Amino acid sequence: MKRKDRLLSKARNTTSSLSFREFEILLAQCGWTFDHQTGSHRIWYSPQRYRLPVQPKGKQAKRYQVKEFISRYNKGDRK
Repeated sequence: MKRKDRLLSKARNTTSSLSFREFEILLAQCGWTFDHQTGSHRIWYSPQRYRLPVQPKGKQAKRYQVKEFISRYNKGDRK
């Protein structure tokens, strides 16, 4: 299984959580582009130019942000 597929599977499983580092790797592997950072908020854009601000909760990705990404990904917003 490719790393991207493994991370997507982990992101879709609500019982486990992604680390913030894994989440950013997943965003990049799915064609999203890091634009800039303001304070703790890192701004990513999808291939369709959807804006997604993300920030860590400790070392973990925030679940609602992962869910928002998965929703956009499932709608075909990917590379």
